Amino acid sequence: MGLEGKTGADLHGAELIEKIRKVKVLILDVDGVLTDGRIIISDDGQETKSFNVRDGHGLKLIQRAGIEVILLTGRKSKVVEHRARELGIKKVYQGALDKLSVFNEILAAEGLVPGQVAYAGDDIVDLPVLSRVGLSITVSDAHDEVLRAVDLVTKNPGGRGAIREVCEMILKTQGKWEDLMGRYRA
Repeated sequence: MGLEGKTGADLHGAELIEKIRKVKVLILDVDGVLTDGRIIISDDGQETKSFNVRDGHGLKLIQRAGIEVILLTGRKSKVVEHRARELGIKKVYQGALDKLSVFNEILAAEGLVPGQVAYAGDDIVDLPVLSRVGLSITVSDAHDEVLRAVDLVTKNPGGRGAIREVCEMILKTQGKWEDLMGRYRA
């Protein structure tokens, strides 16, 4: 499937597949997941981040297949607003110092149960949400505590194609990949 197995506890293949099949919403942390975690600030205070174009295309594909994407980050950044707009991501929660509270608000607003949500985070601030979602995911260069706590670890590090792996894995497991690929095949 393109992703390494759980590091903190054993998940059997059928159990993991069942978790993936239930996903209706993909919630993503930004720094360290959609980016490599570096924040570049110029002399005049302008912030820049580097995003991976393949991650972006994966997010467009997963949205096209009917899976909603939501960004949930502890920082506030205009760069994130611009990237979300480019990708058609309508729900962006920035400055979320208590991610679990915001996660619970998202569940209530969307009428979801935790088992319908996949969440990708990379640091200890993500652990409260990762421990409650149906499918918990992290990137290969995440904090050790997070690596031990999740269902899936990507092969690629954050900001370097990790989220493309996640999108393709969800789409393939849910049987949506081939329909999406029709437009790209001759």
